[in-house]
Amino acid sequence: MADNVTLTAAVRSNLLSIQDTAFLVGRTQTKLSTGLKVSSAIDDAAAFFAAQGLNARASDLSGLRDNIDQAISSVEAGINGIDAIAELVEQAKGLAVNAKATSDTSERSSLAVQFNSLLSQVDSLANDASFGGTNLLKATPDNLTVNFNEDGTSSLTIAGVDTSSGASGINVSAAGNAFLNDSDINTAITAVNTALTTLRTNASTLGSNASVLQTRLNFTSELANTLQAGAGKLTLADLNEESANLLALQTRQQLGINSLSLAAQSERSILAL
Repeated sequence: MADNVTLTAAVRSNLLSIQDTAFLVGRTQTKLSTGLKVSSAIDDAAAFFAAQGLNARASDLSGLRDNIDQAISSVEAGINGIDAIAELVEQAKGLAVNAKATSDTSERSSLAVQFNSLLSQVDSLANDASFGGTNLLKATPDNLTVNFNEDGTSSLTIAGVDTSSGASGINVSAAGNAFLNDSDINTAITAVNTALTTLRTNASTLGSNASVLQTRLNFTSELANTLQAGAGKLTLADLNEESANLLALQTRQQLGINSLSLAAQSERSILAL
């Protein structure tokens, strides 16, 4: 058609080169602004979806890590509760020993009342030693199950321990006959000694479980970080490299514009002739 503009091969070649360079400049600027060399499946489908999978698993592990951390707190609450109960039992033992050392029936009776009061405090403390709705020490203790992986095939179940003063717990009965007889006091002393041994064993068991949980917490945190780092290797841009690329492309772009100008000058020179 008469109104079509015909470009010379030199001009057309320079225009195409400038367009290609402009596209590359835009893509490089996007990488610099987002920090990503792969921001969508269009950039690199394999790397994009592989990184998504790694990030998704890292996110799942982060949720599990939080649950493990909460479980550690529950176990620590149990250990602290046992330590406090052991102190109360030690005090009860001291009262029983003092009662045996005196022959004053009135004093023995008073010590028996204090002894029974401490046992009541043991039960109250066991009921109060809960964290996040989990109580590992009450008369009917909760069990705590902690999952270590996404499908629940790796887990740890921590059994609660009854630390109440009842027969199913530390088994320390109220002061018999108001501690008026030495035999009743001896029975109480034997019971509290056995209770202290039981409490130490229970604390050791919970402490071992807490150590396992802490190890798994550290491992899960490190694994989640490794997965995120792996995803970053697939998608994150090297900002130093991209900055150098941008500078080179901008130089190429300017040279292309100069070249286009020279080609146009050639045509104008012909027109002048």
